[in-house]
Amino acid sequence: MKITKVFPLVALFFAGLIASCSTDDATKDASQSFDAKTRPQPYSASAVNLRTAANFAILSKSGITNVYPSVITGNIGSSPITGAAILLTCPEVVGSIYSVDAAGPACKITDASRLTTAVGDMQTAYTDAAGRINPNFLNLGAGNIGGLTLSPGLYKWTTPVNIPTDITLSGSATSVWIFQVSGTLTMGSAVRVHLVGGAKAKNIFWQVSENVLLGTTSHFEGTILGQTLIALNTGATINGRLLAQTAATLQTNTITKPN
Repeated sequence: MKITKVFPLVALFFAGLIASCSTDDATKDASQSFDAKTRPQPYSASAVNLRTAANFAILSKSGITNVYPSVITGNIGSSPITGAAILLTCPEVVGSIYSVDAAGPACKITDASRLTTAVGDMQTAYTDAAGRINPNFLNLGAGNIGGLTLSPGLYKWTTPVNIPTDITLSGSATSVWIFQVSGTLTMGSAVRVHLVGGAKAKNIFWQVSENVLLGTTSHFEGTILGQTLIALNTGATINGRLLAQTAATLQTNTITKPN
């Protein structure tokens, strides 16, 4: 009688133990096979400090070309190249146009010292963004991130990055995204970056070591810290900044500096 009563209890104990292990294994597997589309990752790093470069919608070292008309909300400037390389007109800019000399648009403000400081801050910000370590996501999508919903975090690619279809950045008003791209960044025509959950463009930073190209009528969000050329095709818009260590090229674009 005693044996008959004990065996069911033992069987019940081992059944519970096996079920518990199975549950633990399933949870572990789910966390290890995380999908960036659905599983948010905690990230508490600070935003990139742009310092005085934050005052500009467009800042470049070798000029700003333009196909009229563009609409720029925010200050623009170029240094050390002459103001003659700034090809935007006064009516296209809701803000100030800064030049290192007397050349440039008629409404320009000549302030070489301000520009030298801002360009230095732009380069410091680039180095800061590029130097962040321990990425939450490494080589996500092998460089093709079209269709993804991206949670806050530090993203790093050792390859070019291509955005052929819409992407979504989902987070709160204080969430930070830093994207490190060791190569080009290319966005397709009519493709959009969507912000949901209160995400803010001012907290999004794209550090790109090679050329950036935003396709025709595309829409982008965040500050681009480009080591080389930043080029916008016809009708492309951005809620953010173009901070280029070479040139910025525009074609009837709308650029709005985040508050």
